[in-house]
Amino acid sequence: MSTPAPTEIKLHQASRILEIAFADGASFKLPYELLRVYSPSAEVRGHGPGQETLQTGKRDVTISEVEPVGHYAIRPTFSDGHDTGIYSWEYLYGLGAERDELWQRYLDRLAQAGASREP
Repeated sequence: MSTPAPTEIKLHQASRILEIAFADGASFKLPYELLRVYSPSAEVRGHGPGQETLQTGKRDVTISEVEPVGHYAIRPTFSDGHDTGIYSWEYLYGLGAERDELWQRYLDRLAQAGASREP
């Protein structure tokens, strides 16, 4: 089954939320911080399982720009300079569908590492 295409993407700067609606009626509100710490870039994910780099200090990160990548993805530019993640529609849909679980996993990893969301 292929992921439906987005019908709308909005950046809410005050709340630091990317809102995305898909053609199947699903819509998600993704915090910029979640998007940043789960960037699909090699810098964050590594080049294989177990090579992920925990992102810390990203509570206040913003998105300054979103660039379309073909008809299948976007590439946001974050306020900390990160701009190498290409977020496919499928990846964004998955982040939205699993947002609560991913957020808790992030908080647990920070706690285990003795790290903080604070910049």
